[in-house]
Amino acid sequence: MRKSLLSFITLIVLSFSSFEANAQCDTIATVCGQHFSKAYLSDGQEYRALLLDDQTAEFHLTLYGGSVYRFGACSGLDDGNLYFRLYDSQRNELFSNQEYEIAPYWDFEVEHTLDVVVEANLNQKKASSGCAVLLVGFKP
Repeated sequence: MRKSLLSFITLIVLSFSSFEANAQCDTIATVCGQHFSKAYLSDGQEYRALLLDDQTAEFHLTLYGGSVYRFGACSGLDDGNLYFRLYDSQRNELFSNQEYEIAPYWDFEVEHTLDVVVEANLNQKKASSGCAVLLVGFKP
C-alpha cells in the first residue's frame, strides 16, 4: 500500500513538472513566432527541448530545393538566449548565428533538397537552463 501511494505521489509531481515545462515552451514559441511575417507558412512543427547547463539539442529536418526558409530559434522572453547552428548531413557547418550577434532568426534559400541537422545551445551568459524552441517556416 505504501509503495503504491509513493508511486502515485511521484506520478502527480512529475505530471505537474511536465505541465509547467510545456507551458514555458508554449510561451517561448509564441514569442519566437513574432519573428515570422505572414509571408512564411509554418512547417507545422514546433521543435522543443529542455536544456540544462551546456546540453545541446539536435533537430533533424529536410529542406526542399527551390524554397526560402526562415528558422526562428528562441529560449526565454528576450532575443540572444540561444545559439543555433545548421549542418548538412556530413556535419559541415552551413550557418551559425554566433557569427551574427546571436540573431534569433535567419532566412535560408535552398537550391537543392538537403537533409540538415540544427543544433541549439543556451547562451550561458544569459541562462543556465531553459526551453529551446525552433520554429521553421517557408515561403509558398
